[in-house]
Amino acid sequence: MIKTKFFKALSMAAVLLMVIGCTDLQEEILDESLTGTGQAEVVSGSIAPAYGSLRDVWLHTRNFGLQEVASDEAIIPNRGGRDWFDGGIYIAVHQHLMTPGNALISNTWTTISTTISRAVVAQDRLKIEVQKGGNPAAQDALYEMTAMKAYLNMMVLDNWGLVFKKDQGIELSTILRGQEAISYLESELLSVVNVINKNKGTGRFTQDAVKALLARLYLNAAVYRDPYGKPDFKAADMDKVIQYTNEIIAGNYILSPEYFEIFNDNNNTNKEIIFALDQRGVLQNEHSRWAYWSISGDLIPRPEFPNTRGTDAAAMTTDFYQTWVDAYGSVDPADADARFYQKNVNVPANLRNLSGITPANDANHFFCVKAEDFQVDRGILRNNIWGPRRDAGGNILRCTDGTVRIYPVINARTSGANRAYVDHNAKVDFTDAGSLHNTGYRFSKHQFSKTAPDCCNGSSVDLVLIRLGEIYLMRAEAKLRKGDAAGALADVNKLRTSRNARPDQTPKPLSSINTDILFRESGFELYWEGHRRTYQIRFGKYEDLWTAKTDKDPRKRLFPIPQRAIDGASSEKGFLVQNEGY
Repeated sequence: MIKTKFFKALSMAAVLLMVIGCTDLQEEILDESLTGTGQAEVVSGSIAPAYGSLRDVWLHTRNFGLQEVASDEAIIPNRGGRDWFDGGIYIAVHQHLMTPGNALISNTWTTISTTISRAVVAQDRLKIEVQKGGNPAAQDALYEMTAMKAYLNMMVLDNWGLVFKKDQGIELSTILRGQEAISYLESELLSVVNVINKNKGTGRFTQDAVKALLARLYLNAAVYRDPYGKPDFKAADMDKVIQYTNEIIAGNYILSPEYFEIFNDNNNTNKEIIFALDQRGVLQNEHSRWAYWSISGDLIPRPEFPNTRGTDAAAMTTDFYQTWVDAYGSVDPADADARFYQKNVNVPANLRNLSGITPANDANHFFCVKAEDFQVDRGILRNNIWGPRRDAGGNILRCTDGTVRIYPVINARTSGANRAYVDHNAKVDFTDAGSLHNTGYRFSKHQFSKTAPDCCNGSSVDLVLIRLGEIYLMRAEAKLRKGDAAGALADVNKLRTSRNARPDQTPKPLSSINTDILFRESGFELYWEGHRRTYQIRFGKYEDLWTAKTDKDPRKRLFPIPQRAIDGASSEKGFLVQNEGY
């Protein structure tokens, strides 16, 4: 255990959460390559807390949920008048009516700043180890923690418009904004990009992950310099984006022909992934939140584990769904684009028509599947869904050969003569009718892991944070902003036509491109991965209107700094200043 030192303790506790008076350096970690004994244990023990905390940063009730619900992509109504209200925090964020006391925002601040603190503690210890000499792995790990700190600070800059410049655990952070913040992050990333490891796997920061962060930084620099104004995309920044994305694309990564394999149990070896949260089923605290958060609470996605379920929380907004409809016109997006839908539940033709079929008379309206073979449909779930069913004793109903019966899923919140099936419809909002548990199409992008024994934990699906698809989109955008429409179109079409594992659903190449089309394509490629808010701001769409959101204030591009952080830092006059508009 390492005791962290406190300097001006009250403000430090509020700002960088150095309230962790003791950091457990033996904390469980993401990657087996971090384990070891002797000198190796010094290194792994130093960096484990920071890597491990990334799971908390990307929880559905932390940064992932904040990015999704603040955008036009996802909405969480007060389900049935009682579920997922949580003091109105998700509704306020979706409507851009958040306050400095909003728990979704303040908990995200706390988790990110705690993880920055852990990275700084790791740096302190690794610097000592480097100075001792004789442990080259310590220097490699020190580079990773520099990248980690920059990655986390970029989140803080994106969310709140500031970064914490902090190089030693005993010093008070310096708050930087605007160009100063950009220059600091740039210097941190450039200091390691040519020396950091190239091959420690997707669960660790590598050279290509750092290059991707540099590309993101340069692409968003126009927003970071002037968060409330119209972005001025400088040619020099776009050149840097193109430089780093070129270098990544020229490497050994491959766009996955089957789009949903990027988000499967075995995705740790997927050639498209550059950086991810490594969740290979060896620990107890991997989470399935990105998989289960949106799907129906009545669906049992893994019949081997009858306690697996969804939560009926987030749904796709009608506005985001409409972008798919507008793009493909009279053609169902499920037929037009392999990224929208993958059919895994193959209902026999004689059972598909549910006319006259109800939960009261459907005892024989099922088909049989081996438990381990059942997989829910992927992508966007619409209308009726099928899955296992329990008997009155809570046991999975089975066929005579021991396989699992697959039925239309019953909406457990209906009863008596009104007992009905789950029927996801497009309309979802904050009205009584629009917030029922079945309303809204659902995100089912990530495989519900075969190692997850319940709704939430034990997943082996790595949570993808940087991948090649995003790299192509960044390069296309930089080219387009420099006037190279042909180059941008080529990149977007490369991305679309590479999703060809299901030829009938392979997206056809586009004939033209502009910023609106490119923005639309970014939504199709990156939905439910936590990118939408950042893209909306950069493309000038964040002040648009969408489901129950009427606020047009550009100051809402940044979230309020939590009041408890400002109050805690009050002993340092002017140290934390609230963002405009709050």
